[in-house]
Amino acid sequence: MSASDAGVAKSWPCYERNTQSQLTDVDGSGPADRVLHAALAQFSGGISPVALLLAYTDWLSHLAASPQRQLEISQEAVYNGKRFLDAAQHFFTAGHGPWSLIKPQAQDRRFAHPEWENPPFNLLAQAFLLGQQWWHNATTGVRGVARQNEAIVEFSVRQMLDVLAPSNFAVTNPEVLQKAFRSGGANFVFGWQNFCNDWIRLLSGGQQAADSTKFVVGKSVATSRGKVVFRNKLIELIQYYPTTNKVRPEPILIVPAWIMKYYILDLSPRNSLVKYLTGQGFTVFVISWRNPNAADRDLAFDDYRRLGVEAALAAIGSILPARQVHALGYCLGGTLLSIAAATMAREGDNRLKSITLLAAQTDFTEAGELTLFINESQIAFLEDMMWQRGFLDTTQMAGTFQLLRSNDLIWSRVIREYLMGERAPPSDIMAWNADATRLPYRMHSEYLRKLFLNNDLAEGRYLVQGRPISLSDIHTPMFVVGTVRDHVAPWKSTYKIHFQVDTDVTFLLTSGGHNAGIVAPPNEEGHSYRMRTKATNDNYIGPDEWLKTTESVEGSWWPAWTEWLMTHSGEPCEPPGMGIVPAGEKVLPDAPGDYVRG
Repeated sequence: MSASDAGVAKSWPCYERNTQSQLTDVDGSGPADRVLHAALAQFSGGISPVALLLAYTDWLSHLAASPQRQLEISQEAVYNGKRFLDAAQHFFTAGHGPWSLIKPQAQDRRFAHPEWENPPFNLLAQAFLLGQQWWHNATTGVRGVARQNEAIVEFSVRQMLDVLAPSNFAVTNPEVLQKAFRSGGANFVFGWQNFCNDWIRLLSGGQQAADSTKFVVGKSVATSRGKVVFRNKLIELIQYYPTTNKVRPEPILIVPAWIMKYYILDLSPRNSLVKYLTGQGFTVFVISWRNPNAADRDLAFDDYRRLGVEAALAAIGSILPARQVHALGYCLGGTLLSIAAATMAREGDNRLKSITLLAAQTDFTEAGELTLFINESQIAFLEDMMWQRGFLDTTQMAGTFQLLRSNDLIWSRVIREYLMGERAPPSDIMAWNADATRLPYRMHSEYLRKLFLNNDLAEGRYLVQGRPISLSDIHTPMFVVGTVRDHVAPWKSTYKIHFQVDTDVTFLLTSGGHNAGIVAPPNEEGHSYRMRTKATNDNYIGPDEWLKTTESVEGSWWPAWTEWLMTHSGEPCEPPGMGIVPAGEKVLPDAPGDYVRG
């Protein structure tokens, strides 16, 4: 090679980078690529086609190279077919009663109605369940398939099979047929009306149903008396009026997730955690996040720490100087609070008296089926979707969570509203769930990459102001709540806090799911919980052993938590004043404020 050739070879990479910089962003995506991916997302429901293709290629390739596994799967299909034919021929004889072949799983309520025990509906249900079981066995246990790819294939096949469940069709659902017989077919008329109303509402921008107007922010929900005492471009800080003559000296700061409106913790007066806390003698502050729009596309994850938790603590410090704070974080707000607490610990900041995490993860390696949507291909696809609009749309977020519980959140609704012709009575939590929020482009990308994909927080790589933080620096007492049926933050994932921090941890596992398990007022039946404290020097026990050896207690977890808070609080004193308005600034509105209406 000549000297001139060597010079060309050496300069070629530089030339390539310079050319690329004119056509692509720093992450390697060009505008044309992003536009194409955003268009594809309209048809794929936000799921990356490439991620699905890679998962199925991995599974099919390894299955093709596993003849013995193929033989086992084939033999199982033949065996199940023979069993089903035998049961169909002798359905009424002894030993061949309902569910003699296969029973629905405990969480599967599709075939719970007694009518499903009668022929031919019972046979249809069992045939479906046998097929579902066979597909599960066929898509799992193939040696060599990457664990995430296996989970993606199993999940996607299950979603497709759920569409074909006999419960979803009028002619194969005995409950629907019974309703049609009794109503003279009126259920189909009402169901068609419900479908048309929903379709019109969807075309008009997805406005809430008319009956949801019963729950109006500030009138029937989010009604606890309070005042906005601080505002910046990202949050309004609400301080609530005391309802007792004396209050604990340490106020409570609630940090909700910004993927939800804060008033999940201040719903109706009967189930408001805010109202309950003020009634127990606590001064309560709540962050109300502003709903971002396209102009906020560059809001970073750390902006939520600085303009959210840090700004709120500074405002509380101006109202209650030299007072420590009980901090509570819910869901993503709990993850953010953990990051803020670790940062404060690194800086020697001791303003936190205690930390409470509600259904919040600090390690994302076992984050449930939500991790199926978290890989490089899927995140790049989501980033391109968000790039075009500057935020993640509310419908995309809702759709993802609905897929995780499609039988409960999609198909049961289709059956009830369109086939049975019934509407579920409106409730405050349903109205709140429909009051969705958007997520800024940059923040959501950083959240998915740094926390979900790379697990930087749990593994000591998460940077704040250019320096890593560690959860092990946290020495503040912690109260951590997980919920049994949480599909967003599985309780075994939240349990990992035990070996991440260096402090006393009281872990409480409550019945219910991500929302219903947290909103558990004492006057409501059906709640239970287990609770145990691990002191700093106690030996660690795993979650399965913890579950077996921790006694279940009937009732709401709220009183147990407030009792724990009181043991970490000072003696009651006079209530503080309601905020401080700096000279020259306008008076801020009463609760629930303005941002929650955005």
